[in-house]
Amino acid sequence: METDVLKAEISPQGGTIENLWLLNYSVTAEKPEVKFQLLKAEAPNMFIVQSGLLGQPQSEFPTHETHFTPEAKHYQLETGQDELIVTLRWRGDSGIEVVKTYSFTRGEYLIEVSQEIYNPTDTVLNLRGYQQLQRTELNDPHKTKFVATYTGGVYYGPEIKYKKEDFKEMVKHPLDTKITGGWIAMIQHYFLGAWIPPADMPQTFYTKVIAKDSPEPRYIIGQYSSAIAVAPGDRYIFQDKLFVGPKLPDQLSRVAPGLQLAVDYGWLTILAEPIHWLLSWIYKLVGNWGWSIILLTILIKAAFYKLSETSYKSMAHMRKLTPRMKALKDRYGDDKERLNQAMMELYKKEKINPLGGCLPILIQIPVFIALYWVLLESVELRHAPFIFWLDNLTSPDPYYILPLIMGVSMFVQQKLNPPPPDPMQEKIMLSLPVVFTVFFAFFPSGLVLYWTVNNLLSIAQQWYITRSIEKQEHRKAS
Repeated sequence: METDVLKAEISPQGGTIENLWLLNYSVTAEKPEVKFQLLKAEAPNMFIVQSGLLGQPQSEFPTHETHFTPEAKHYQLETGQDELIVTLRWRGDSGIEVVKTYSFTRGEYLIEVSQEIYNPTDTVLNLRGYQQLQRTELNDPHKTKFVATYTGGVYYGPEIKYKKEDFKEMVKHPLDTKITGGWIAMIQHYFLGAWIPPADMPQTFYTKVIAKDSPEPRYIIGQYSSAIAVAPGDRYIFQDKLFVGPKLPDQLSRVAPGLQLAVDYGWLTILAEPIHWLLSWIYKLVGNWGWSIILLTILIKAAFYKLSETSYKSMAHMRKLTPRMKALKDRYGDDKERLNQAMMELYKKEKINPLGGCLPILIQIPVFIALYWVLLESVELRHAPFIFWLDNLTSPDPYYILPLIMGVSMFVQQKLNPPPPDPMQEKIMLSLPVVFTVFFAFFPSGLVLYWTVNNLLSIAQQWYITRSIEKQEHRKAS
């Protein structure tokens, strides 16, 4: 089956979607012709989509292991065609018929899935529909070791909201909960597969583990409906939605309530979502994600200008006291009690709050962490080029130029700050730019770009404020 955005292989065994490629996404930026495979029938990185029916006796109903007969071997969305329907049929020994259909739409990653049952017998059939996602742990050779993102199960309900169900939890405490109006999913960095049942039909969400002790255990998150009675001669259709594709917040929010939370910003979602919206809005204006990151960082820095100004003024005043603080340390030596008392008296005399520079910085930290997660989680930035040698914002700088600039900027910024009175602490602080440069050499260049721009703006602001204070002091003295 192939549309303009999806290519899939559906097995006659259970109508399982065994393999699926996203045609607008490649595995690497260097080889755009090799498309990214989200669903895969074999380990490693096995990930498949299954569905079926449950009832008594079970032999009367097809599961994900029952053989269906497809109407055709190949389906292609043609020019001018907006919908593609894949149909598979099953007929039991008692005459019960089941038709499973997948309805694909041009330009969409959302698939309408139905299981229609016809009861020709003279007894009432009591049955449930189920859908599940099965996968192994993710082994991504292109993943940056220093950047960890979540891979595993998640589910959502109107009352419980968004919850993770990681693989370890599936082993220790299998999920078994009833929810109406929710959804289940398996997520990974940038992509997900999710089942969305009808909002008004109660579902039981469950997890289980297959081949638990094998080298490649398989983890399942699934749902089954409440029991449905199908009278003799009647038909019933279980209708569900399946989303398999990139984690694009705008699309996900239209598919189901809360599905955009699969773009996992963690506990800072309330800050990250508006930051992502602003970043996307800037991109619409400039058409380049690198420049969008720079402009967004400038806007956030401008929003916190007054807070930063307070912090840098406090640091400038503290820097002015550095010689006197060192003199106090030389005078009192290892007598920390008298040293601290003398320093407090100095702060009081000069009307300086030693913590005055910390609070404004602490207030800004959640915003910048949220921005970090936006840059890390946004699939829109995947393989996005910037300028010159930076042709992929989600991969490390191949020449380590940007991390080196970041390290130098961090060193300059430290030199503008008042040095710690303790020599050992001063040495540790001076080593941090080297440590961060090594770490950032393996970070996605988009994150390093944001950090570097933020450092450069901070240096400019701090230099300007420090210079202004020094001029004021000089005028007072003269």
